Amino acid sequence: MSSPNSTLPLNATFVRPQFFYISGLSNLPNAKYYYIFLCFIYVVTILGNSFILFIIYMERSLHTPKYVAVFNLAIVDVCSSTAIIPKLIDTFLFDSQFIRYEACLGNMCFVLFFSSLQSLILVVLAYDRFVAICFPLRYHTIITNTSMVVILAVMWAITALLAITTTLLFTRLSFCISIVINSYFCDYGPAINLACNDNSPTFIMGIFGTTIFFVAPVAVIVLSYVCIIFALLKIATLEGRLKAMQTCTSHLILVAIFYLPICATCIATLSFTIHPNARIINTSLACVIPPMLNPIIYSLKTEEIMSAIKKLYRKRNKLNLHGTDK
Repeated sequence: MSSPNSTLPLNATFVRPQFFYISGLSNLPNAKYYYIFLCFIYVVTILGNSFILFIIYMERSLHTPKYVAVFNLAIVDVCSSTAIIPKLIDTFLFDSQFIRYEACLGNMCFVLFFSSLQSLILVVLAYDRFVAICFPLRYHTIITNTSMVVILAVMWAITALLAITTTLLFTRLSFCISIVINSYFCDYGPAINLACNDNSPTFIMGIFGTTIFFVAPVAVIVLSYVCIIFALLKIATLEGRLKAMQTCTSHLILVAIFYLPICATCIATLSFTIHPNARIINTSLACVIPPMLNPIIYSLKTEEIMSAIKKLYRKRNKLNLHGTDK
C-alpha cells in the first residue's frame, strides 16, 4: 500500500490536497475495542440527553431561565458527540482513514463550534448561580427566560462566527509535505502544524480561540464562585449556607469534568513530550465523557429534575390505571 503522503504533487507553490489521512491510535493492539467503547458512550450520551430534553420540555415547572440553559447544553452535548463519534467509528472501524479536504473542513468547524459552545454555556450556568446566590431578591428581574434566550442566542452567533472564521483561515494553508493528521478527527492543532507555508495567522487564531472559549470561561467561573463563597459567608446559619451551596453542586461537577481533563492534557503537553496515543486517548475522553455524564449528574444531583421525573412517572401511572379501569 502506498504512503498517504504519496498523493501530494511535487514542485507546487500552493498545495490543497484532495484528502487528509487520520492516523488515530498507532501500533496499539486491540485499538478497535477502544473505538467500540466510544460507540457505547455515544449511545448513552444520546439516550441520556434526549431524556433530559424530554423532561424539560414536558414539565412546565422547568420552563425557567436555568433550565433554558440546561436544555441548550443537552442539545450541544448531543451535537458535539455527533460531530466526533459517528465519523470516528466510520474512520477506524471501517478502515476509512482518508477524508476529503472539504469533509475535513466541515468536521473541524463543527467540532470547534460545539466544543466552544459547551464551554460558554457552562459560563452562563455559572452566571445564573452567581445572580441567584449573590442577588437573590433581584434574581427574577435580572434573569428572565427572555434575557436567557438572548444571551444564549448571542453566544451561538459569536461562536459560529469564530468557528467559521477559523476554518476559513485554515484554507489559506498549503500542505506540500504531509497530509497525515496525528489525531482521531480533523484536529485543528495537529493539522495546522502540517502546513509548509506561513501558518502564523491560523496559529494566532487558535490561541485567540483557546483564550476566548477556554481560558476566559475558566477565569470567569472561578471569579463567580469566589463571589458566591463571600456571599455564602454572610448567611447566618450553616444550614442556610449548605442549602445554597447545594444548588451549585451539579454545575461544579460539570465544570470539573469538562475543564480538568483539558487542563491536564495542556499542562502535560507543555511540561514534557506526551506520546501521540496518550494525547489522543486523553483528548477523546475529554470530548466524549462530559456530554455523557452531564444528563446523569443533572438527574441525580438536581432536586427539580428528580421531582419532575417522579411527577411525570405518577402521571403515567394514573393514565395507565384509568386505561385499565375502562
